[in-house]
Amino acid sequence: ETRDVDAVLANLRTLLGLDDETIQKVKALLERTQSFVPITVKDRVTWEEFSRVALNAPVLPGVRPEMVLSRVYPFGPDFAHQLGYVGPVSETDLSDGEKEAEPLLRLPDYQIGKTGVERSFERDLRGLPGAQRVEVNAGGRTMRELALEPPVPGPDLQITLDHHLQNFMRVRLEGQSAAAIVMDVTNGDLLGCTSAPSFDPNLFVRGISSADYGALRESEFRPLADKTLQGAYPPGSTIKMSNALAALESGVMDPEETVQCNGFIEISGRRFHCWKKNGHGRINMVGALRESCDVYFYEVAQRIGIDGIFAMNDRLGLGQKYDLPFAGIAHGNNPTREWKQKTYGQEWLIGDTINASIGQGFTLATPIQLATMTARLATGTAVLPRLIRSVGEKASDASVAKPLGVSSEALAIARQGMFEVSNHERGTAYSSRIADPTRAMAGKTGTSQVFSITAEERATGLRTQEELPWNRRDHALYVAFAPFDAPRYAVTVVVEHGGGGSTVAAPIARDMLLFAQHGGLPPEESYPTSQRTRIREDLAVLSERILPPDGSTPAVSQT
Repeated sequence: ETRDVDAVLANLRTLLGLDDETIQKVKALLERTQSFVPITVKDRVTWEEFSRVALNAPVLPGVRPEMVLSRVYPFGPDFAHQLGYVGPVSETDLSDGEKEAEPLLRLPDYQIGKTGVERSFERDLRGLPGAQRVEVNAGGRTMRELALEPPVPGPDLQITLDHHLQNFMRVRLEGQSAAAIVMDVTNGDLLGCTSAPSFDPNLFVRGISSADYGALRESEFRPLADKTLQGAYPPGSTIKMSNALAALESGVMDPEETVQCNGFIEISGRRFHCWKKNGHGRINMVGALRESCDVYFYEVAQRIGIDGIFAMNDRLGLGQKYDLPFAGIAHGNNPTREWKQKTYGQEWLIGDTINASIGQGFTLATPIQLATMTARLATGTAVLPRLIRSVGEKASDASVAKPLGVSSEALAIARQGMFEVSNHERGTAYSSRIADPTRAMAGKTGTSQVFSITAEERATGLRTQEELPWNRRDHALYVAFAPFDAPRYAVTVVVEHGGGGSTVAAPIARDMLLFAQHGGLPPEESYPTSQRTRIREDLAVLSERILPPDGSTPAVSQT
C-alpha cells in the first residue's frame, strides 16, 4: 500500500520523533521482508503518538496504529531467573527450531522464550497461529476477507513458587551475591528460589540496549546467572551430617564414642587443622556436629574412606542433576577415585579424603542439591525438587518419595546434631536461633574456602578475611529445616564471599524460615530477647520494601 516509502517514513519521523538508526532499520527490514508482512516501526507508543498516527492516516498509506498483546512481567526481578524472558528470534533460534514453525518464527518482531520456563516450555506456551485469507486488488489493497482461522492460545502453566515468599527472599538478599532456596520437604515443591542480584526481564522483551546488557554482563555479582542451579560451591561443613550417617550406617563409629581434638591432626606427616585453633577437647558425634569439629570428621573420614563418603553423599542427592526445566544446570562434584584418575590422571590420596570429609577439595555442590539434601535429612525420604505444578489440564503430580534407606536411629543422631547447632549455647548458629519452640529450626553452618591467605600476605600484616578483596573471601553457607518436631520447610542460603556461615548465612536463613512458617513477616517474639530492638528496626524496614500479598495491607503477621 505504500508507494513512496521515503515520504511515509519522513512523516513518521516528524510524528513519532524517529531517529536515523530507526529509519535505517525499518528500511532494511522492508528490503528483506515479504510483501504484505507487517513491520513494526515503533512499539510502546503513547496514546498521544497513537492518536497522531491515526489522525494523519491520509498521508501515511500502509501505516496502521494497532493495539497488540505483548509479554509483560509484572513482578519484574522476583521471578527473572525462573520464568526467564522472551526476545526477538535470532538466526541461532531459527537453526535450532522446528522446521514447520519457521514461517512463524521469521515474522518480524516475533518473540520466543530465551531463558527459564519461557524457553523450556516455548512450544507449549506458543499455542497455534491463526491464518487469514483475503482478496486483494491489483494495488495490493485488501478487498474482502475469504476465511479466518483464529489462533489457539497456549495452555496456562502453573509453578510451585510462592510469590510472597519469593519477593521477600529477593528483598532480603539485596546487596549480596547469593542464592537461597526454600523447599516444601513433604513433596519437594520449590516455594522460593532466589538468585541475587536479579534483573528486570522486561528489558529483554523488545531487545535490550547494549549499555544495559553490558552492565549486566560485566557485573562481578553475575546477575544473569541463576546461582541456585548453576552455582557450584565447596559445601564446607554443611555436609558433615552425610559423613556422620555413613559412619553410623557402616558401623565404624558409635555416636557416643569421643575423639580428642587438639586443634589439628597429623596424617602421613601432614597437619590438618580444625577451625578452632585450640581444639574442642574430647567430643562425640552430636557435639562434633553442634560445634562443627573438623578433627572429629577427619577421624570419620579415615574409617569410612572416600567410597563411604561418596555413597552417602549420593544417597542424599549431592552430585546429581534433577529433572528441572532449565538449561545449564550444574552437577556439582561428588568425587571418587575414578573421577580423579580420569580428570587429572592422578591417584586418590588420603589428603583428598580428609578434604572431602569437610566439604572442601574437589567436592562441589549446588544450592538446589544442598536444599534437597536437607529435605532428605528432615524426612528420611528421597524427596525430589519440583517447580512445575501443571501445564494446562495436565498436572505434574509430585512423586511419592521412596525411603532413603537410612535407619531412623542414625537420622535421629544427625537431626539432633543439627538441632543443637541452632539451639545449644555452644552451637555454631546459636545466635540465629528461633525463640518460638514450636517453630524451632535445625541447621548446619558452613564456610567454604575460596583462597588461602599466603605467607607473603601474612608477612605484610594481612590476617583476616575482611582484609582480602571481596572475590577472595570465603563463601558463607547455611542449611536448615523447620519446624524441628514436624518438618515442613528446608532452606539453603549461600552468600558468595560472605565470610562465615554462622554470622552471615544463618541469620538470612532464619528470616526465610520464619517468613515461610508465618506466611509473612514474623512477630518480634520469634527472635531472642536480646536481639529484638534491632530486629524490630529490621522488620520495619523490610515491611516497607516487600510486596504485600494483596498489594494494600501490611505484610506483617499478627500475634
